[in-house]
Amino acid sequence: MIKLRCKKFFRSNSKNGSTGAAAAVGGDTKLAGGEIKWELRPGGMLVQKRECAEKAGDSIITLKVSTVSKWHDISIQATSTFGELKMILSMVTGLEPKEQRLLYRGKEREDYEYLHMVGVKDKDKVLLFEDPAIKERKKLLNLAANGHVQVIESSYHTICV
Repeated sequence: MIKLRCKKFFRSNSKNGSTGAAAAVGGDTKLAGGEIKWELRPGGMLVQKRECAEKAGDSIITLKVSTVSKWHDISIQATSTFGELKMILSMVTGLEPKEQRLLYRGKEREDYEYLHMVGVKDKDKVLLFEDPAIKERKKLLNLAANGHVQVIESSYHTICV
């Protein structure tokens, strides 16, 4: 970590004669051979510019998506949601997005959660499972279609008072 001295922080590098913090906000400051870029946050705080913030919008990450028996390498933008990832996986696996369950770091992730906000990085592993309730319903409908099981629809509804 580089320690900044106050007199170097406010020194102007511009040739047009502007001085003070305005020059440091608008331009770059050189210290110890390295170049430091500054940005002014909406609250008025002057901070060192983060390099990862510039790259996050354009970066494409590769995820290893594991099903029960197969691996898929999926390339997607880091700022995408898990719902968008499910849409891509539906083209690859044939499972509809509502039939999919995605697990990252041991937790099921919702469709509205962003990959970069959860901490997904390049070459991370995501587990894909088929929703057990929908899997059971499909199995019953297949057996009913073959005539092995008769499905009885009930007209009973539970009412909580």
